[in-house]
Amino acid sequence: MKSWSRYVVAIIAFIAASAIPIRAQEKQIHYAVRNLGTLGGVLGSSAHSINDIGWVAGDANLTGDTVEHAALWRDGVVTDLGTLGGSNSGVGFPVKNDDGLLVGLGQTSTIDPLGETFCTFACNGSGTVTCEGSNHSCRAFRWRNGHMEPLGTLGGNNSGALGANNRGLVVGTAENNTHDPDCLPPQVLDYKAVTWLAGTIHELPALPGDPIAAAAGVNDNDQVVGGSGNCGSGPGISAIFVHAVLWQNDSVTDLGNLGGVLNNVAYAINNSGQVVGSSDLPGDNVPGATPVTHAFFWQDGVMIDLGTLPGDFWSAAFGINERGQVVGLSCDVNFNCRAFLWQGNVMTDLNSLTSPNSPLYLIGAADINAQGEIVGNGLDQSSGVQLAFLAVPCDEEHLGDQGCQDAAQSPIGLQRPKVVLPENIRQQLQQRMRLGPFGVR
Repeated sequence: MKSWSRYVVAIIAFIAASAIPIRAQEKQIHYAVRNLGTLGGVLGSSAHSINDIGWVAGDANLTGDTVEHAALWRDGVVTDLGTLGGSNSGVGFPVKNDDGLLVGLGQTSTIDPLGETFCTFACNGSGTVTCEGSNHSCRAFRWRNGHMEPLGTLGGNNSGALGANNRGLVVGTAENNTHDPDCLPPQVLDYKAVTWLAGTIHELPALPGDPIAAAAGVNDNDQVVGGSGNCGSGPGISAIFVHAVLWQNDSVTDLGNLGGVLNNVAYAINNSGQVVGSSDLPGDNVPGATPVTHAFFWQDGVMIDLGTLPGDFWSAAFGINERGQVVGLSCDVNFNCRAFLWQGNVMTDLNSLTSPNSPLYLIGAADINAQGEIVGNGLDQSSGVQLAFLAVPCDEEHLGDQGCQDAAQSPIGLQRPKVVLPENIRQQLQQRMRLGPFGVR
C-alpha cells in the first residue's frame, strides 16, 4: 500500500509540475486572417484585445500619421474612441469585459508639470520617432456607449488602465506624489498597481522593497496579475519589473521566475487562475550580457517555461483564454518576430496555420477569446507597414467565414519562410525588452 501511495503521489507531482490543462489538448486547425485597417492613416494600427463577443480593441493612426487613437473594430466597422483632450489614446492590453466596457489610457491637454513622458505613442511609423503630444500627462479611461471618462491617480499626474473584468473592475497603474531619486529621468514619481470600481481608486499592496507596480490583467474572480520592481524612466520607456505578481483579497504573491532577476511580469489571467507572462532566464544581470526572456505559463504555484519557436531566443505570452490556449510572440536575435499559439504543450508559429496568400505576416499575437479568435499585429509585406489583424479559426463555428476556404486548401502546419522585418519595426520590438506595462506595442 505504501508503494502504491508513493506511485500516486509521484503521478500527482508530475501533473502539477507540467501545469498543462487537459482542455488545451486541441488539434491544429487553419486560421483565416483579416486586415483590420486603420482610422485613416497609412502607417498602421495595432489590435490588443478581443472579448468573447468579438469586440476587437487597440489603436490606429489617423490621417497624417502624427497621432493615434484608441479604436474599436466591431461587425466590420472601426470606431474612433477619442481622447481625453490630448492627441493620443490607446487600448493596450486584453480587456475581458463582454458588457460594452473598454479601458485604456489617453493623453490630456495638460503638459506634464514634471516633464515626464509617462505614456508615449509610436504612431507605428518608426522605432525612434514618437507621436506628437508625448510630453502631456495621461490618464486611465473608461469607455462605454461612445463616452470616454478619465479615472483618477494616487496624487500624481498620470495613470493608465490596462484591464477590466465582467464585474466592471478596472486594473492598471497610477502615480502617487512620491519623488523617487532612483527613478531614471524623465520619470520623477513612483507609480503603484491600482483598481478602480465605480470611479473609486484602490491601491494594491506592493511586495516588500518594490517601489513601483502595475496591474495588467484581471479575471472574473477579481484575481489581478502584473509586475512590481524598481522605478525606471517611465512605464512607456523603461520600467524595471523584478517580480511577476498575483493579487487576491488584497494580498500579493510573488509568482516566481525562470531563473533571472529582471523583466518578470504577468500579463493575463483566466477564470481558472492560469497566468501567462514573461521572465528572464539565468544570467540576465551579468554585465554586458543580453537578457534572454521567455514566455511562461503559471498555475497552482508552478511556473513552466514555454520556450521559443525554433531558431529564436526571446518570447513573451500576452493572452490566454478559458481553454488554456496561449498567444504571444517569439523573436530571433535580430528581433525578427512571429506570432505563436501555444496549446497542448506545443508552441506553433501562427503563420504556419494560415494560407500562404494571407494578407499579413503575423508578427505578434496579443489576445485570444473563448472562441479561439486571435488578434495582434501583422506586417503588410507589400508596404512594410504594421497593421492590426484578426485570425479566425476555421472550425465548425467559422467554416462559412471569409477566408476559411482559401486557408483550408493549404497543408496544415506548413512552415512559412521567416520574414526579415523592416528595420524600424525591429527597433520597436527590441524596445520591448525594456518596456513596462504599456509594452504590448
